[in-house]
Amino acid sequence: MFRVGLYARVSTNDQQTLPMQSRAMREYAARRGWTITVQVREVGSGAAKREAREKLLDAARRREIDVVLVWRLDRWGRSVTDLLATLQELEHLGVGFVSLTEALDLTTPAGRAMAGLLAIFAEFEREILRERNRAGLAHARENGKRLGRPATAAAHAAEIRKLHRAGVSKSEIARRVQIGRTSVRRILGVKS
Repeated sequence: MFRVGLYARVSTNDQQTLPMQSRAMREYAARRGWTITVQVREVGSGAAKREAREKLLDAARRREIDVVLVWRLDRWGRSVTDLLATLQELEHLGVGFVSLTEALDLTTPAGRAMAGLLAIFAEFEREILRERNRAGLAHARENGKRLGRPATAAAHAAEIRKLHRAGVSKSEIARRVQIGRTSVRRILGVKS
């Protein structure tokens, strides 16, 4: 008999479906003859940290459950990449995963094949994000935008050299100019 952990989540403006999700999952678990060991409910947007989901994952890591049951895939994962990462972790732990409304059951061969397709889409999503990032950086460079960290220490190079010639210690220069001592030494060309 499988021990199952139920995970139900709603966003703050969609709270009326929480009892419906929980009821449907309890009924499904009963039909399969599974024992409900953990039942987690979470209210919050997809972008927020999902502490209740982490509790369920911790139960899986402690081998307290054999299957995670969710109402829908989008209730579980924040993105395809997040979904795939958690599904791979569960698979590594030997914990099954079932999404009720999509009839996705990763305890079956067909379900595991579907997880492979999810992996392909996750890689596709990562590639699209990389391309967008590169395009955005190229566009910024074309428009004369300086990329990277601001040159805060270099802006004070003349003042640093002047203070050093005046006999002020590197530590005191760093304090006065409000930069790190390492930056002072780098500007002055001092090894240590």
